[in-house]
Amino acid sequence: MLSIGRTNTILYCSRWAETVAFYRDRLCLPATFENEWFVEFELAAPSYLSVADQARATIGPNHGAGLTLSWEVVDVEAARSTLIEAGLQLGAIGARWGAATLDLYDPEGNRIELWSQSGASH
Repeated sequence: MLSIGRTNTILYCSRWAETVAFYRDRLCLPATFENEWFVEFELAAPSYLSVADQARATIGPNHGAGLTLSWEVVDVEAARSTLIEAGLQLGAIGARWGAATLDLYDPEGNRIELWSQSGASH
């Protein structure tokens, strides 16, 4: 068994500046490291999400193909309200796997699934 102490998902992006602004300004994630082509955001210690400029990396962007970032939140309805106040246009809350869910997409096309057990009757 692996003993993993920290996780970091790295998204390689062709729309790097716009994607960084999305996670920083719309989702209000705190940046824990940044330089001119790479920004690391803290999700919930020890889990992180990084955004790398594909022009400066050896790995290209996936443009949302085959990737879902699935994040549990305390309350999907409250998260939806907060994100709408931040200027995002979102669809309705749905239900999946017995949980209330809300899907949104970053500028690269990566799906972000917010979910919570509270309000799962939607």
